[in-house]
Amino acid sequence: MKLWTRFRNLDTSLFTRRLTIRRRYLPRVLQISGGLLAAAIAIWLHLGQSGSVQAFDATAAAITQWGQASFPVENFQAYTSPFGYRSDPYGGDRRFHYGLDMAAPSGSYIRNWWGGQVIEVSDDSSCGTSVVVQSGNWMHIYCHMQGYVTQEGGHRYLLDSNGGLRIQEGQMVDTGRRIGRIGMTGRTTGPHLRWGLKYDGNWVDPALVLRAMYSSQQAAARQ
Repeated sequence: MKLWTRFRNLDTSLFTRRLTIRRRYLPRVLQISGGLLAAAIAIWLHLGQSGSVQAFDATAAAITQWGQASFPVENFQAYTSPFGYRSDPYGGDRRFHYGLDMAAPSGSYIRNWWGGQVIEVSDDSSCGTSVVVQSGNWMHIYCHMQGYVTQEGGHRYLLDSNGGLRIQEGQMVDTGRRIGRIGMTGRTTGPHLRWGLKYDGNWVDPALVLRAMYSSQQAAARQ
């Protein structure tokens, strides 16, 4: 049986604000072998105006050591809005939320999830002051941070002087490096990070990735 069929009846409500997943589903999400985690992740696509969501097999797309990844938020407090449909906080309309909201005190540092290249810094959208990092086929997006974007000598920078941060568009950033701080820029109702993930251009539920990271780290600790 192809792995994607194992997810077609998966209830996305399982990924609640506390990101609890029933134990019987966990083996269907993760497979650990020889210290490597086969990334059996359901990739969710929002298709057209109909708002339908489809799951795809990502096992063949990535086999990676998730235990090496970095949790993106220091002083983490709570998951405040999951990936998926929700009532829009500004109008109440039902809309698809393409990231995972992670609350922390204002000014808390944000760490780069995986080593890669900064392909965009921006401060002129609903995402607020943001950084986008490309790591192979993965793209990770960090929204609502403090600071602003400026241009110097033909280069674009995210500047957060109070946090001692200066991130240049195009530079390489290591896993776990501080790349921003929790703020309230853009369209937001409180201090948090909206963390988005894409694989080959398709949106991925970050809750699945965090579960993969946790399980991989737990397995490594038992060795």
